[in-house]
Amino acid sequence: MAKKGQHVVRSSSGGWVVKKAGFSRATSTHATQADAIKAATKIAQNQKTELYIHGRDGRIRERN
Repeated sequence: MAKKGQHVVRSSSGGWVVKKAGFSRATSTHATQADAIKAATKIAQNQKTELYIHGRDGRIRERN
């Protein structure tokens, strides 16, 4: 089960996407993980939710 908050995950097209937990559509798409993390951090701060950063393997590697 996905944890509530914003998730930075690898997209099937090779880039990185920001997704809200429980939603299938991406909030935003980025070429690099660093860009996706910047965008997701802003969203998470505005919504007062947690940020989950997934590695290339799909597992959560960091949260804040």
